[in-house]
Amino acid sequence: MFKIYQCFLHERGINVGEKEKSKGQKLMDEIGYKTSNAWEKIPDKDKIFSYCEDYKAFLDTGKTERECVKEIIERAEKLGYKDLDEIIDKKSTLNAGDKVYRNIRNKAIILAVMGKKPLEKGTRMIGAHIDAPRIDIKQNPLYENTDMAFFKTHYYGGIKKYQWLAIPLSLHGVIIKKDGETVEIRVGEDENDPVFTITDLLPHLAKDQMEKKLTEAVSAEAMNALVGSMPYDDKEVKSKVKLNILKILNEKYGITEEDFLTSELELVPAFKAKDVGFDRSMIGAYGQDDRVCAYTSFTALFDVQNPEYTSICVLTDKEEIGSVGNTGAESRLLEDFMADLCFLSSENYSDILLRRCLNNSIMLSADVNAAVDPNFEGTHDKYNAAYLGKGIAILKFSGSRGKAGASDAHAELLAKIRKVFNENDVVWHTSELGAVDKGGGGTIAMYIANLGVDVVDCGVPVLSMHAPFEITSKADVYSAYKGYKAFYEKLD
Repeated sequence: MFKIYQCFLHERGINVGEKEKSKGQKLMDEIGYKTSNAWEKIPDKDKIFSYCEDYKAFLDTGKTERECVKEIIERAEKLGYKDLDEIIDKKSTLNAGDKVYRNIRNKAIILAVMGKKPLEKGTRMIGAHIDAPRIDIKQNPLYENTDMAFFKTHYYGGIKKYQWLAIPLSLHGVIIKKDGETVEIRVGEDENDPVFTITDLLPHLAKDQMEKKLTEAVSAEAMNALVGSMPYDDKEVKSKVKLNILKILNEKYGITEEDFLTSELELVPAFKAKDVGFDRSMIGAYGQDDRVCAYTSFTALFDVQNPEYTSICVLTDKEEIGSVGNTGAESRLLEDFMADLCFLSSENYSDILLRRCLNNSIMLSADVNAAVDPNFEGTHDKYNAAYLGKGIAILKFSGSRGKAGASDAHAELLAKIRKVFNENDVVWHTSELGAVDKGGGGTIAMYIANLGVDVVDCGVPVLSMHAPFEITSKADVYSAYKGYKAFYEKLD
């Protein structure tokens, strides 16, 4: 009877729910806080899926920091971005609307769209990193043992070593020959390419191995990549398999064994980015930490036109090993870039102008967060954790245990981000990186904050972080893009 009455009222434009909410329920709706499922909040699902198709293509193209920089430059130049160093050489100036980039040693890149407001009023920056955990090749790598050829390796970043055994790996990087020529290496990505692997011990003989702690079960020095087993046809040669590999490399690339000493070679998973789940709602791929935030950052910047504040995308290297070196966030790469922008856009450049610019700037440190995994209970405080499918996650503080090594954002900045996200229908929630005393981690935020920039971490939740196959929600990826674009265009 209630259903019939409900239909009667509906025909007359009167909406009545199944059951009228209680006073307490209404009050909770008014003053309580709860997170939302991003899929339910974003009406146009086609936009999500379309956006993520290009994201997957970017992941497949850019499996190393060098490949990411190359791909981003190609995309940027098609949109009218100019090399900042060429502008400096020509003694040109910068004006509102100009688009520039700087390639930092082919491993990091900064892009900017000049704003209407003077730089001393500050900028709107988003910073991510484009390096990822991997297996590096040692400088003198090739050796032979029991008629098999191997590469010696040294893992890069925080990995669970056992996850990298017995999976197909591809070889990427550069070799600088003695005459100075640079040879680019990319083997294992094409369908007809060979792949490489790090072997594991069969369970029948692994009793001792399986009794060890996970951290001790696999020795780093035993993570040698199998690269060949066919001998060179010469009975007088001792290392026939090694020689045959050198011969193949010499014929294909013109290199000698000594050229390995001046190389940077990386082993990464050979598989491509794939949809995950019957509903195709998730993405599984290598390197989503932190290329998911890098991609959403630079594509958001590419869609910004004539911003009020100069909009900047900072994509750094070496974050996974502490942001060290002259391509990492701990260096002066951002400070130098900002100094050049100030110089080229002002008639009276001074160090004071640069300092004011930095101190008035705001950055989103765009790094991924560890999503709650129900298969592993107790790793998070569920009331303050990142979740897959609930939009972009804001991380007030990083660090570990008592916030050691943290960047801790100010409440005033959080209020600004909250306001701009809410006003632009960005699905978001707040998070921590795991339960207190369970561990923790850092981002580039602390290094940017040291320059005087107001900064907060804000990125995409990830399952299986640092594994060869990481998982993200397509709704979260798109929410990050929307949030970053709103930040560039709307944050005052």
